[in-house]
Parts: sequence; structure tokens; C-alpha cells
Amino acid sequence: MDLRSIPIEELLPQRPPFVMVDYLTEFTETVVSTELRIRASNIFFENGRLLAAGLIENIAQTCAARIGYVGWINHQPVRIGYIGAVRGLHIHRTPCEGELLQTSITVKEEIFGMTLVDAVVKSGNETLVEAEMKIALADA
Repeated sequence: MDLRSIPIEELLPQRPPFVMVDYLTEFTETVVSTELRIRASNIFFENGRLLAAGLIENIAQTCAARIGYVGWINHQPVRIGYIGAVRGLHIHRTPCEGELLQTSITVKEEIFGMTLVDAVVKSGNETLVEAEMKIALADA
């Protein structure tokens, strides 16, 4: 199945204008990737660039797309999650309008409704952001 064919709204609890992911592009047990085209209409777009908050939310929504896809294939509702912590955040550069971000998360640990991931956001071959994020799931 082409993951891009799944409407992202079926995987995420967020709704426009707060959606920071366009497509789910890869899914394995431990690695998930998404894409986001940077548009001037993005609520985190300011002075020609996507703000750091938009980059962090893009990572969080990549985590949400992972959880949402698992629910989607099991015919379960979308679950709500919260950013529990962000560590080792390094923003090399914020992206400009028109850039295509490829965000990948690698699950390091998952226990008691908490997921710890390493995240990398790229534009082409350039790494823009690296971070570790902890996501907590709300009770179902």
C-alpha cells in the first residue's frame, strides 16, 4: 500500500491549521517517516522561515502519525498524545518557504504509554534538526 494515499487527517488528532505533516511515507516497527512542504500559510511560518516551534511540532506529529497508523490498520480511533520532553534539540537551520521536510523518528523505547524516539528532520540531504523526544499517550 502507498502510505501517501492515506489522508493524514485519518492518522492525526490535530486539525487545520495545526497540521504539521502532509504525508506518512515510511512505517516499520521502529522507524517512521513523514513529509511536510513548508508554506507561507503555516501557522508557525514567520519572516520567511518555519519557526523552531513548528519543527518541534512536526516531530511530535510524526510520532502521532505512527500511533495513528497502528490504530488505522487495527480500525481503532486516533489517540491523543502529549510531548513529555525534548532533549538534545539541535536546530542547524530553519527551513524556508517551498522546502520539503523529511522527518524520521526511530523508536528507542516504549513502555507504559510512553515512547522515546530519536528524530531527524532533513531538507534534501541536509540535516536541519536532531532531537530526542518523549511522547506520552492519553488514556484510551
